[in-house]
Amino acid sequence: MSLARPPVDPELRALLADMPLVPELNREVLPQIRRFSSVPVEPLLAGRPVDRRDIDVAGPDGTVLPLSVFRPTGPNRPDPAPCVYWMHGGGMVMGDRFSQLDIPLEWLDRFGAVVVSVDYRLAPEATGTSLVDDCYRGLLWVAGHADELGVDPDRLVVAGVSAGGGLTAGIALLARDLGGPPIAAQMLICPMLDHRNDTTSSRQYAGGPGVWTREMNEFGWRSVLGDLADDEVPGHVSPATAADLSGLPDTYVDAGTAEVFRDEAVGYATRIWAAGGQAELHVWPGGFHGFDALYPQARLSAQARRARTDWLARVLAPATAPARPQLSGQGAGR
Repeated sequence: MSLARPPVDPELRALLADMPLVPELNREVLPQIRRFSSVPVEPLLAGRPVDRRDIDVAGPDGTVLPLSVFRPTGPNRPDPAPCVYWMHGGGMVMGDRFSQLDIPLEWLDRFGAVVVSVDYRLAPEATGTSLVDDCYRGLLWVAGHADELGVDPDRLVVAGVSAGGGLTAGIALLARDLGGPPIAAQMLICPMLDHRNDTTSSRQYAGGPGVWTREMNEFGWRSVLGDLADDEVPGHVSPATAADLSGLPDTYVDAGTAEVFRDEAVGYATRIWAAGGQAELHVWPGGFHGFDALYPQARLSAQARRARTDWLARVLAPATAPARPQLSGQGAGR
């Protein structure tokens, strides 16, 4: 018996009606869908005062990690600038460093941030820790080249959407555990955090077509993990299973009420609070998975993007404590 679901926002439901949806993903269908998950970056950059630089970072095992660096070129760009290190979505099986790039480019426009996007390897061709290791290697490169990039190392933010949100959480855990670069904040947008795939929201979005269903999620995780048993999965690969969420940077987490990742996003924020950390959580009513990436023009999408940008503004330029008013007569006789 299918479980009841929260209703989808009416505007988003109307927009989604024109999108072909499937219930599941498999190795036969994946090559066809991958073609649609890669988008040209040039239209996103048209009219923006931005310099693009593509870099190949060589790894110790001979693998090459492509990064793209986007730097504002306007006269008022900050020097040094904040940096957003970006990880794309796609269930860990599709997408590239230009996928959903419009999201961090809004922060390039707003804050003069340098945006660095990483082309991590995809499953099932790459498995195990390869994906999160790629992302961490890119983070080390960014931190090590901060001067060259004109980046303020104290304002390095890691961010990602869906699979990229899970990888973002993973590299924040790695940076904490390995004594890696200081991270000012992590932004987890509808993040893919839990390979167990067994929350209430996961089960609500099973058994039928959707933007990202429980069955698709199972395929994505199985492509990464193969036959690993639960207790063999490292916490930085499936961050919801990490034993300790203390000592993490300030965190932003969001999800929609009508999506598979809702409950793992709420659970992750709750565990950060329980560990004494700081997290801002937004659960958008009627939002399906990736709603604002697919339909940024919708009202709910605009609200979600505005909330993230407002949070980032506070993170990048925290307000100083106001001076305490002096009480009448205070200081007399000194």
